[in-house]
Amino acid sequence: MAEATVADVMAELATLEDPKARAVNEKHGDDHGVNLSRLRALAKRLKTRQDLACQLWETDDTAARLLATLICRPKAFERDELDVMVRQARTPKVHDWLVNYVVKKNPRAEELRLAWSADPDPVVASAGWALTIERVAKKPEGLDLAGLLDVIEAEMKDAPDRLQWRMNHCLAQIGIEHAEHRARAIDIGERLEVLADYPTPPNCTSPFAPIWITEMVRRQHDK
Repeated sequence: MAEATVADVMAELATLEDPKARAVNEKHGDDHGVNLSRLRALAKRLKTRQDLACQLWETDDTAARLLATLICRPKAFERDELDVMVRQARTPKVHDWLVNYVVKKNPRAEELRLAWSADPDPVVASAGWALTIERVAKKPEGLDLAGLLDVIEAEMKDAPDRLQWRMNHCLAQIGIEHAEHRARAIDIGERLEVLADYPTPPNCTSPFAPIWITEMVRRQHDK
């Protein structure tokens, strides 16, 4: 599919549309009906196509944008391009894939992390926190973990949903990965009670930070 055009790809995406999948996705704020396994298979056939990825992004179609994040060259984007894209990412899945598959692999990720974390738009700020979670887990050197806990303690309780979710994940990640901050992370979670009542299916770990931290640490010790 090296010569596939935007029209070709949009036509194929239309054939993959499943009304039942769309109904499920729309409950989570995602306006597409394409099975993600089939979308990934299409991306594998297309291979890396930066030009096509940019054109698909410009369609403002959710499935097309998801596909764009899979076939682009993450390092090819300039800082300002990614800043515009994160503000254009309307749906949660597009936002998550853009951050995870593109921004995290871009050399300007740290610069964007710092800028976005302080952004007044809570959805943009949540992208900054997603990048912070990555650093807490994989490259914590230079991070002020106590300072992050201060911000979480002060702001998470009243934060909008997507920002609150990221802050909560960061709280849990600090508690899981950094024993010296674990007691404080658990204490913050217990006092704020964010996601304490979140419905959790059997055999899944609750996103309530004290339970999440305790369970993941137990698993680490059991290995």
